[in-house]
Amino acid sequence: MLNYHHLRYFLVVAREGSVTRAAELLNVAQASISIQLKQLEDYLGQPLFLRQGRNLVLSEAGQMALDYAELIFRTGDELLDVIKHQISQKKQIVRVGAVATLSRNFQMQLLRPLFKREKLGVFLHSGNMKDLLAMLGSHLLDLVLSNLPAHREPDFPWYSHLIDTQQVSLIGKFDEIDAKQFKFPRDLECIPLILPSQDSNYRSLFDLVLEKHKITPLIAAEVDDMAMLRLLAIEGGGLALVPRVVVHRELHNGTVHEYHRFRDIKESFYAITLDRQHPNEYIEEILKPFLPG
Repeated sequence: MLNYHHLRYFLVVAREGSVTRAAELLNVAQASISIQLKQLEDYLGQPLFLRQGRNLVLSEAGQMALDYAELIFRTGDELLDVIKHQISQKKQIVRVGAVATLSRNFQMQLLRPLFKREKLGVFLHSGNMKDLLAMLGSHLLDLVLSNLPAHREPDFPWYSHLIDTQQVSLIGKFDEIDAKQFKFPRDLECIPLILPSQDSNYRSLFDLVLEKHKITPLIAAEVDDMAMLRLLAIEGGGLALVPRVVVHRELHNGTVHEYHRFRDIKESFYAITLDRQHPNEYIEEILKPFLPG
């Protein structure tokens, strides 16, 4: 069975990069740690470490296990605080998950009130929708932020709260493309485009626009990460298809320019919660302006 010994030994080895150093810190024999790690890997069915020279580095599965292990121990510490009525003396924790493709600017706008609270710690976890919902269902997260709603399931009645919708625009570096000379949609055939990946919910709508106007686009890059899409828009080299919120600072200071805004192409932003007997009061606070009634 998976237990705290497995996870604690794994956690220390992951942080130290060495079984020897971990054994010294934990004051146990190296063999004991090696046995615990082997049992954990056998239980999970995947290697957690790869050897590089004298050091151990995390495998992909190991990195995922480390994220969960750190969260589990933080949760365990919080449990002890609550039971011992010490919560008022330490920081309370809000755990928020966000899909990797979601705009960081949107996340900051929504969560900013939480960051300003002195006795509140905000834990942010990035991942894919499936894993984040699993963590929410296991009460390892209090909230999931996504650009897609969650499909309700019998065992997990998710609530997808629509927080915002943003029209999508073609954004480019201000001094690179002459805004006065730009003509939509004609110039899309000769100007490189920086687009979200095919998995994006608004990319398919943009492709329909191109098809309608019989345009074969010159695609410079396809990116599945909104932060990278923002950076490419700022760096230049073409027009980026992004919601305005992604580059609102750059639009404000004139670093980039909005060359065309699509009236019917929008990005939606959702806050996903699970019905709980004891909901997190801070999550209720930030969602209150968006809830009906």
